[in-house]
Amino acid sequence: MLIDNHGREITYLRLAVTDRCNLRCFYCMPEEGIDWLSREALLSYEEMLRLCTLLVGMGIQKIRITGGEPFVRKEMMGFLRQLRGINGLKDISLTTNGVLTASHVPELKELGIKAVNLSLDTLDAARFFSITRRDEFAAVMHTLDKLLKHDIDVKINAVVMDGRNTQDILPLVALTKELPVSVRFIEEMPFNGDSHEYNGLAWDYVRILEHIKGAHPNLEKLKDAAGSTSYNYQIPGHRGDIGLIAAYSRTFCGSCNRIRLTPQGELKTCLYQSGGLDLRQLLRNGASDDELKQAIITNMNHRALDGHEAEQQGNSHTVHESMATIGG
Repeated sequence: MLIDNHGREITYLRLAVTDRCNLRCFYCMPEEGIDWLSREALLSYEEMLRLCTLLVGMGIQKIRITGGEPFVRKEMMGFLRQLRGINGLKDISLTTNGVLTASHVPELKELGIKAVNLSLDTLDAARFFSITRRDEFAAVMHTLDKLLKHDIDVKINAVVMDGRNTQDILPLVALTKELPVSVRFIEEMPFNGDSHEYNGLAWDYVRILEHIKGAHPNLEKLKDAAGSTSYNYQIPGHRGDIGLIAAYSRTFCGSCNRIRLTPQGELKTCLYQSGGLDLRQLLRNGASDDELKQAIITNMNHRALDGHEAEQQGNSHTVHESMATIGG
């Protein structure tokens, strides 16, 4: 098993397959986008499959595909078919913005993809355009409908932003009445890909919870799964449920069971970590499987206790790294 220096078993890999995205959400990147990685700078599918196979052999049980937007990268479904073939991998899930996803839903179901996280910060088309700088609201809602019709578990990820979409909190909660979805409200983070100063958090998970309770005082706490990043609730009689993710407050870090592999092949043991283990360089320098495993184990033996410690260990940056390059 892959165990860090704090005794935590690592079973979950978030694999970012590309830094590119077809939306320009202001909280993730500047309007003009970021300096995209060249094709050579990205891990190839073959390199990703080799690393995933190694990591599954070391105890990884679940892999979540992220980006950027995964379906921007060509031949994504072919890669998922190969990933499904890794012996010992129990669970593959996916995070997507939904713009290009609908046509792939039947095959996702056929491959056994049981859960999809859908990024959707608002149910208002005009606000969607304001946040994402793209007119793709209808495409995302079509994807949501198609996922539900194919009985794929859907978690809707909504970043809560002061002055932008707080009026959408209760309408998103209302989705859980008739739809079997989990709506998760995420604290805004400073990973916007530019030098825009991040002035702290106006809506933390506590304020979001109190806002929901104001409209639904009968909100019930659910039991959180081991390693869960969300505090989970349900309104009695509703088909779906609600989650709160303290991504900026980082109150869930103590039980973290996940690591990240960026599009350029950096293994990150924490979202707030500066840099990471350069597995791409090791791969391309001819490292053996045993050498790769030893490098990963050594890296895990120097893991920060939590996101606050990881941030303190990092260097000072005037430009915040975009979530697209870290892996959303």
